[in-house]
Amino acid sequence: MTYAIIGSGAIGHAIATQFARQGIDVMVANSRGPSSLTDMARALGPNIKPATTGDVVHADVVILAIPFGAIQAFAGSTGADWNNRLVIDASNAVDFPAFKPADLGGRLSTEIVAEAFPGARVVKAFNTVPAAKLEAPPAQAGGRRVVVLSGDDGSARSQVAALIERLGYAALDLGTLRQASHLQQFGGTLVAQDLIKLA
Repeated sequence: MTYAIIGSGAIGHAIATQFARQGIDVMVANSRGPSSLTDMARALGPNIKPATTGDVVHADVVILAIPFGAIQAFAGSTGADWNNRLVIDASNAVDFPAFKPADLGGRLSTEIVAEAFPGARVVKAFNTVPAAKLEAPPAQAGGRRVVVLSGDDGSARSQVAALIERLGYAALDLGTLRQASHLQQFGGTLVAQDLIKLA
């Protein structure tokens, strides 16, 4: 299984940090090219592999840690075959500068993301925990930090839950995108909450 993170901002860096802590190789790419990721790779260690966007789109699991508004352009530029591959949407659809949920005409942001990656199995995860908390060691206060997930493909959710657990977090499966929307989509109850699952 190969892993890749698109984006090296706060969320991308936080997730990459957990891959490095667990000794799991992950490719990381951004719009500025691999040379811009040298310092990040040096700081986090040899499991972080700077790559081009052309490289990372061939990974088995691709984590989208770029702004929601940039996802469709990224997807359209790749020319990759997404059929049956796993895409994890860590984005939030935010209307700036009001910092309110974007008006998507009643649609869910991850439904729109899924359309941009035809054939992919899309799961929403890593979007509710603030970046600083997401980057901290998952073991906290005698338990593990919770990462929630949702998606319309049950087997894909199971696969993402296993990855979340492997990274040291506690996975909480909220069900389908519609079942989880009032909890996980930006503006939902669980957004910006820091939950710990006790042992």
